[in-house]
Amino acid sequence: MSIHVLAIGGSLRQGSYNQLLLEQARRQAPDGMVIEMADLSDVPLYNGDVQAQGFPASVQRLAAQAARADAFLIATPEYNYSIPGVLKNAIDWLSRVPEAPFQGKPAALASASMGALGGARAQYHLRQVLIYLDLHVLNKPELFVPAAHEKFSADGELTDSTVREGLDRLLAALAAHTQRLQAAQAIAEAA
Repeated sequence: MSIHVLAIGGSLRQGSYNQLLLEQARRQAPDGMVIEMADLSDVPLYNGDVQAQGFPASVQRLAAQAARADAFLIATPEYNYSIPGVLKNAIDWLSRVPEAPFQGKPAALASASMGALGGARAQYHLRQVLIYLDLHVLNKPELFVPAAHEKFSADGELTDSTVREGLDRLLAALAAHTQRLQAAQAIAEAA
């Protein structure tokens, strides 16, 4: 059984360490897992007046990706002890589409930062937001990449073996968590 994961990065910066981490995850995905990348670059700032006129095409595209996903992998930098506006904005849009694409699905979090904590405070805030949206966020393993600027090669390859192993563990745990939730849902629907 294939697990379709939507990878959402919290930075629009070209060469973002969090985007590079997601690309590495796509290369390291375990057998049976397919990771698709979300593009937040053209998602407008959330505005209820815009929503009242109809969801923009970029939001519809993102919502369709999220609806198809069995699970989510979110990598976020830390901005001012919290999550970046671009990530919160995408989450806000997705929380308003009729299909509720996050509801009941699993998610794994990762963060890469040039700082010593590797984005830990951002992950804490992100967990609070995602729990409200009924996402089943993995508690462990956690993946924080401190001093990220020292752990990627010039061509974007993750060179740190400890982080690569941590990413393997995170993806394996996400796959197992997804399978457990899908099995529980199948039993509930059959009852």
